Amino acid sequence: MAIELTRPLVEEESGTSGQTGEVPLYHVVLLDDDEHTYDYVVEMLTKIFCLSVDAAFRNAIEVDTTGRTIVITCEREQAEFGRDQIHAYGADPRMEVSKGSMSAIVEPAAR
Repeated sequence: MAIELTRPLVEEESGTSGQTGEVPLYHVVLLDDDEHTYDYVVEMLTKIFCLSVDAAFRNAIEVDTTGRTIVITCEREQAEFGRDQIHAYGADPRMEVSKGSMSAIVEPAAR
């Protein structure tokens, strides 16, 4: 008696029907307030996101002048973690009026 071996049928994962298979990206957006200094923003962004001092300073200027700045664009889980890190960073010790961390949101990145 002969045994016939066949290759198993393997379906490729394609995600949800109609998607191109690309992973959706999200922005971590830092929101402006009047309770944190530029030094705080630069310190926070260099520590949390490993940005250079120059890049962090550009973000500090942008959040101050426009009310928001995109800090990083990444997958959703990492974006939510980054947002949570901003929320947990704490008050700015340079300002008495600062009672807590800055605010940040996660939003889908436009394709």
